[in-house]
Amino acid sequence: MEMTASFVAQLDLGAVVKASHALSGEIVLGRLIETLMTIALETAGAERGLLILIRGDAPRIEAEARIDGKAVEVMLRQDTVTPNELPESLLHTVIRTRESVLLDDASAPNPFSSDAYIRERHARSALCLPLMKQATLIGALYLEHSLASHAFTPERISALELLSSQAAISLENARLYADLVAENRDRKRAEDELRRSEAELLDAQQISHTGSWRWNVDTGEVSWSAELRRIMAMDPGAALPSAAAYLAMVHADDRPAFQDLLDRALRERRRFQYEYRMVLGDGSIKHLYSAGRPDVSGSGELEYVGVVMDISERRRAEEALRTAQAELTRVGRLTTMGELAASLAHEINQPLAAIVANGDAGVRWLNRETPDLDEAREALSSIARDAARAGDMIRGLRARASKSGPQRTTLDIDDVIHEVLTLTRSEVQRHGVVLRTDLAAGGEPIVGDRVQLQQVLLNLILNGIDAMNTVTDRARELAVVSTFAEPGSVIVSVEDSGTGLDPAIAQRIFEPFITTKADGLGMGLSICRSIIQAHGGHIWAEPRAPHGTVFHFTVPIGDAT
Repeated sequence: MEMTASFVAQLDLGAVVKASHALSGEIVLGRLIETLMTIALETAGAERGLLILIRGDAPRIEAEARIDGKAVEVMLRQDTVTPNELPESLLHTVIRTRESVLLDDASAPNPFSSDAYIRERHARSALCLPLMKQATLIGALYLEHSLASHAFTPERISALELLSSQAAISLENARLYADLVAENRDRKRAEDELRRSEAELLDAQQISHTGSWRWNVDTGEVSWSAELRRIMAMDPGAALPSAAAYLAMVHADDRPAFQDLLDRALRERRRFQYEYRMVLGDGSIKHLYSAGRPDVSGSGELEYVGVVMDISERRRAEEALRTAQAELTRVGRLTTMGELAASLAHEINQPLAAIVANGDAGVRWLNRETPDLDEAREALSSIARDAARAGDMIRGLRARASKSGPQRTTLDIDDVIHEVLTLTRSEVQRHGVVLRTDLAAGGEPIVGDRVQLQQVLLNLILNGIDAMNTVTDRARELAVVSTFAEPGSVIVSVEDSGTGLDPAIAQRIFEPFITTKADGLGMGLSICRSIIQAHGGHIWAEPRAPHGTVFHFTVPIGDAT
């Protein structure tokens, strides 16, 4: 649409310049749109207007303005263009031709009469102007008046066309500014997130004593996190050792295996993990765990990234736990032997008394007018047997009370059972217990610690005797049975006719500090389980019909040679 000189002369150029300055002076997109829509409706004398901007290849409604009384109300929107908002055919014509389209009386026949919006909304005056920045279309301005025809006079249209160029420039600048602000905001958010992530990573590394590293295999360049420097007791500014120098710091006993593992990982480009000792510069030793995985840099170079975890505290805790367990086992032995002190004293007194008696008899046989040498020899042989018996008992007692580790040898389990039954004979008799044995596992050897297995049997037998202390209405029966079990093990059972186990604790009876005795410590069965598990076996308990409890344990068959 061409603007003649007479139209220009009739324009209020001061108002146009003022409006242009208002548009050019606003850089914030939201405020610019509000200013533009207010100026557009006031300048055109329109009742309603839409600002459409091209986003990508599609037009989108950015704002809607309406006359509310004497004021212009602007609503910012982000909506797609639909037939309910404006005549789409008219908008597409403007977008295609880059020229303004005016309908002085939309109710009269016109090229757009078939448009659904015009048919249904009955708008009288409609105007759509392209917003051009140089030769680029950035959007369109749609204005309408629903009551008056010829509402948009040539003077008003000329003023709008003068302002549209400035509006297009200001809108594009404001959009670029908004994009820049959004980009800066996103970058700041990303930077804040990165700093937060780095801080969280640093905290996590410090809490878990885990440092991270990166190693460029092709160039030899290495980088460490601050926590890894701390683990390795290195100053923050100190030069990092090469991969070869780091490997040289690994404990000599662990280095060959680590070197072999690392060589295979590099050759096959696969992950690796290894636990080793590291000798630091001051001679101290740390237990470390390393894990790494291959990575390819942007330039195609082979790199490895991974972590190093300081597990020294865990190793010290495990060692302290092992020491405590060993001490607990020793205390358990002492506790068991304390309960047997009276019985052992009685058993040892028997061979000592026999030695004294046989010694006196031997002297009498030799003091006869005609010495009876055969009787004297028999007396001396009895003395030797009784002395050996007493010596075995004393050695067994000392072994149970010592801190020495397990002595694994080839054993006959039935011999071990006989030895324990000998030790407990007086306890069985003193409590009026009827003992029954059925030992049939002596045909195959087992490998174990004789003293520890004796400790298990002693504990189970004494527990069985204690469980029958209150039984008065039936016989107190104790049975010790051994037999073979599949696959390749012997099973030993100790049965009593006592009061049985409380179902509430039956499943926990082997846990530490769980006891059925009023004065018990709750450690005996826990120690028994540790011993049997260390021998590769299993221990459990079950009810005995009609009364009592049965304890079973297994030990694998084997030969120490």
